[in-house]
Amino acid sequence: MFPVLSSKVQDSIQQIQNKIKALTWAFSLVFDTCGTLTARARKGLRASRSRIARSVAIAIGISLSIPMADADSGSIDAIQSLKQIADYQLTEVQEACHNEIVFRESSWKADARNGSHNGYYQGRTTYLIGKPDDVQFYWYWSYVSSRYGIDNDMPNYCNALNHLKRKGWQ
Repeated sequence: MFPVLSSKVQDSIQQIQNKIKALTWAFSLVFDTCGTLTARARKGLRASRSRIARSVAIAIGISLSIPMADADSGSIDAIQSLKQIADYQLTEVQEACHNEIVFRESSWKADARNGSHNGYYQGRTTYLIGKPDDVQFYWYWSYVSSRYGIDNDMPNYCNALNHLKRKGWQ
């Protein structure tokens, strides 16, 4: 089961795919040109190696000058904590429900254990033992999406919180 991606993440993936297509096109154009020159050289037209090298250098220069991501679109710093991931990925309402779940389940302790339940979310799996914050976050993202539904392209953590309270588990 794969997690449902937010529209921000989907937009970023689409931008990267478009840039990869542009790079692929640029390189194939240069290699096609080099191949054409070589084919003509066999027929009597000599393509100098310096012209081919110049074409390759130009293509590499162009590809290196294409920015891979907008510099002002975000930080290049790694996300350090579960709270930062939730703040970045969730709406304020869903983030509040998510944060209450984490507090009730583990008091924000990544290595919390209660019998066979592990991690921030007290998932009943050994997979979560020792996993970093982002892995636990997306594991729970997938779990909540499939069990409690989706609200505005993200898991409905408020439904999960209401279920937790209704059952009286916390």
